[in-house]
Amino acid sequence: MDGFETFVDWSPVARLLLVGTLLAAGPLLWVGWRWRAATPVQRLRALTVLTLFLTFDLVLFGAFTRLTDSGLGCPDWPGCYGAASPIGAHADITAAQQAMPTGPVTLSKAWIEMIHRYLATAVGGLILVIAVVSTALRRRAADTPMLWAWVTLTWVCLQGAFGALTVTMKLWPAIVTLHLLGGMALLALLRWQAVRFAGTPSPLGPGLRRALWGLLALVVLQIALGGWVSTNYAVLACRDFPTCQGQWWPEMDWARAFELWRPLGAQGGGAALPFAALTAIHYAHRLAAYLVLAVLLGVGWALRRAGHGGHARWLWGLAAWQLATGLSNVVLEWPLLAALAHTGGAAALVVVLTGWLAQPAHRRVAPAPAASASGVWQGGRA
Repeated sequence: MDGFETFVDWSPVARLLLVGTLLAAGPLLWVGWRWRAATPVQRLRALTVLTLFLTFDLVLFGAFTRLTDSGLGCPDWPGCYGAASPIGAHADITAAQQAMPTGPVTLSKAWIEMIHRYLATAVGGLILVIAVVSTALRRRAADTPMLWAWVTLTWVCLQGAFGALTVTMKLWPAIVTLHLLGGMALLALLRWQAVRFAGTPSPLGPGLRRALWGLLALVVLQIALGGWVSTNYAVLACRDFPTCQGQWWPEMDWARAFELWRPLGAQGGGAALPFAALTAIHYAHRLAAYLVLAVLLGVGWALRRAGHGGHARWLWGLAAWQLATGLSNVVLEWPLLAALAHTGGAAALVVVLTGWLAQPAHRRVAPAPAASASGVWQGGRA
């Protein structure tokens, strides 16, 4: 707890909130002007879709922050050395960089980290507006998804807490991976709301919907494994494909690979994490990718046979994207663009699958019983 108190400085909170509010004002004004002739519910749906788009960007920028090793560019939270921006912390950043030239603190990394926090604050502000407006509109439109709006607001607050822990606990892999999963869940919640506003019934039958739920569960598991690979810097443990280190089954330490509660690069006892553990982390993600790819192709084929060719093309296209970007990370030795594209493809899969599943299922209406001849005749006599 002492360490947490040391690295959490609440003094710049008001200034950070001010920056986030100013950033959130832009999308709010744009939606108000662009949809000025629409109904309040239509404007709320437009704001939800725009917030979904900005949250997708935020997830990618979070990946950019992690991949450029900028997560500790400001080693305290929520400000930067007690300031609301790297401008006010310039002297502290310079001193830290001079003391450790190859360390995690540089001016550029500090700006990347703080821009990520500014964007996160703006997204949180937009979600707060969505929740408040949803509550107000609920009195006039009973189908306004108020509950989902407040669930999303609660979730984004939890994401903020995990963002703080990411910094104060010095990038522990479990915390960073959970933060990534939380961002994906936030995308799913916003997508669910946006689709529920439209109220369009799903064209998919119960069997296909169950298959999509299963596929979504596998995708989430694969994202967790991918986050574990990235946060442990295990991407380059295997630099060839389809073999790893020239072998089909290289030396791997599975027990230490999935020891969840430990610092970055170390075991729970403090010893350095062995390379065999990094190999196991990488190989687990690769093996799971084969399964997810097969299921993606199979579900896409089932959708196509059922007459949903558009859905199938989306799944096959995203499967090809993930395969290409995943292989690029290995054979091109983890280039930044390929890593960002791979994260973006995973986020797109979550958004697409959630959008299909959020559509309300068809409700079958039982046909009216046919009137008997005597009943018709008696009705005619009456």
